[in-house]
Amino acid sequence: MGTIMTILVIALIAVGVAWLIRQRNAAQARELEDAKSEARRWVERLGGQVLNLVGTNEAAKQALADAAERYNAAGSQMEQVRSPAQARHVIETAHEGLYYVRAARTAMGMDPGPELPPLPGQQRAGAVSEEREVEVEGHRYSASPVPSGRNQHYYPGGVIAGRPVPQGWYSEPWWKPALVAGAWGVGSALLFSAMFSGMAGVAYADGFSDGAAFADDAQGDVGADMGEDPGGFDGGGLDGGFDAGGFDGGFDF
Repeated sequence: MGTIMTILVIALIAVGVAWLIRQRNAAQARELEDAKSEARRWVERLGGQVLNLVGTNEAAKQALADAAERYNAAGSQMEQVRSPAQARHVIETAHEGLYYVRAARTAMGMDPGPELPPLPGQQRAGAVSEEREVEVEGHRYSASPVPSGRNQHYYPGGVIAGRPVPQGWYSEPWWKPALVAGAWGVGSALLFSAMFSGMAGVAYADGFSDGAAFADDAQGDVGADMGEDPGGFDGGGLDGGFDAGGFDGGFDF
């Protein structure tokens, strides 16, 4: 009798464990499908803007080209989504693309559209608050809160290779080599200090050292946030074919 009871108890436990596993797997599958559905919604929203807008000036054309690059990258990422964490990466890429769309609409004098969720590190990096032109190692760079004939390259703001780059319009995309390579060149500290030191509303308002300290903190935050394993997610195509080797503005990257 005792043996039969033991067998029954073991069988009940096995059935219970199997039921719990099925429930957990079903919940994970629903979570993944919900995350993928949300990611697809943002990618489709970006695609609709990219495919239906035509730039009427150089600043808008450049911003739309950057938005199209993010759209292609998000589509490539979407095909590889195997976890909710990967779906969130897709959403972030689509959000970034939509910021470029807003910039293009602003450059054309159009309503920029509804507000977007903030990008990682964007609020803490700040935004360019004044016109500024600097010379670093014999090359001139400029930044502005609004597009102009000289400042036609938009960046929505965020942390690149551990350093905050403020939202604004720039004379050239000097941050792209670091975006591609994942590291800044030797002379980057001089550029950051000259461009942003003393500018209200940016991470470097009190000088480069404070900005660098922020970057270290942000890098630590990113490391903590990335503790969740994205499952080998490959963001292929994110660089949009940008060739860092062709960048030569006299600044040593």
